[in-house]
Amino acid sequence: MNARVHSFESFGTVDGPGIRFVMFLQGCALKCKYCHNRDTWDRRCGTEYSLEDILTKIEKYKNYFKPSGGGVTISGGEPLLQLDFLLELLPILKEDGIHVAIDTSGSFNLTEDIKKVIDLADLFLLDIKCINDEICKELTGVSNKQEIAFAEYLNSIDKPMWIRQVLVPGITDHEEDLLKLKEFLTRLSNVEKVEVLPYHDMGRFKWEQLGLKYELDGVPAATSEDVERAKKILGL
Repeated sequence: MNARVHSFESFGTVDGPGIRFVMFLQGCALKCKYCHNRDTWDRRCGTEYSLEDILTKIEKYKNYFKPSGGGVTISGGEPLLQLDFLLELLPILKEDGIHVAIDTSGSFNLTEDIKKVIDLADLFLLDIKCINDEICKELTGVSNKQEIAFAEYLNSIDKPMWIRQVLVPGITDHEEDLLKLKEFLTRLSNVEKVEVLPYHDMGRFKWEQLGLKYELDGVPAATSEDVERAKKILGL
């Protein structure tokens, strides 16, 4: 089984606990206007690697990330679009005692294969795009109903989860929506960490390289004060 990969990061420190080997899989079905990896969307792009190639890369860095309490993080794009590959890779990593985190939008029906991947992973980094469904649809092109159901399922089986919210000024920073998100989070007992990620436009050049209009032109970057305000509303 082969995977289509956008890129690798051998020394990640923000995508899960400890030092992480991060694999960014190619392809995404969402159309997030703030996406800083616009070049990951097309599933036909990227580079094809065999399972053996990827295991060799992971093995090379295992002596660095394992002692740190780290592991492998599978991100994207959207990693759950390559389920067949994950269903081959994850049992091998589990057998080797390697901690696996999956960074996902959670915008999927909870099929049996999705549930198998959930069982095999140790941690999910779940992006709550916006708790306000209308804003979510405008911002990403999809409803938030599947990602909310995904979070609730992870909670029901006590699967560890980090929640991530990108704070986009004037879009995802409304007090009433942040309070609604806070209320939702209080119903979950499996959330180990909540991250408020400040919006920035440093990925604009990737849109421009592809000859595309940057969707959030004119939207200011979130400041540290914006983030602190949001954290205060969320009770963090």
